[in-house]
Amino acid sequence: MSDVSKPRRSPLRFLPLVVFALLAGVFLIRLFAGDASRIPSALIGKPAPQFDLPALPGLGAKGFSTADLRQGHVSVVNIFASWCAPCRQEHPVLMSIARDDALKGQGVEIYGLSYKDDAANALNFLQEEGNPFQRVGVDPAGRTAIDFGVYGVPETFVVKGDGTIAYKFIGPLSPSAAATQLLPEIRKATGQ
Repeated sequence: MSDVSKPRRSPLRFLPLVVFALLAGVFLIRLFAGDASRIPSALIGKPAPQFDLPALPGLGAKGFSTADLRQGHVSVVNIFASWCAPCRQEHPVLMSIARDDALKGQGVEIYGLSYKDDAANALNFLQEEGNPFQRVGVDPAGRTAIDFGVYGVPETFVVKGDGTIAYKFIGPLSPSAAATQLLPEIRKATGQ
């Protein structure tokens, strides 16, 4: 019988596995760290970008432009698309905000920016679900949304009466988010 000893394996053989597990852990922690809706916007406190969008055909309203945001009243600008499931999810919240008599009394207006959407689909969406917007501008190439610093739809901005962006909410508005985040920012922008 031969006494052949097996070579000893170094514990370093597990080093790649340990490094991978540590990196995976760091990435996982960073993935769930923080609230994506709190990503700061470089435009907060700055004028809204220059734009002049045509109206959504079939609504019978005028287009939507930077001038609409400089009329002395607080504006809520919602970037939406009919193909966007979260936009459909938040739509009842926007309808509720549009019906709020206190906001109407303060002159708050809600504008829509139809992002990279087929005009007929956007019109059908608003006709089926209701139209909370005073005006809807069509942004088929998404250029205006890019100028606003939009990451994706939906996003909602509060703009002061002088056209200065006061607040940005990323993602779909829930009733809770509207009550605890958006409406206080609207009140702050109106000076209340």
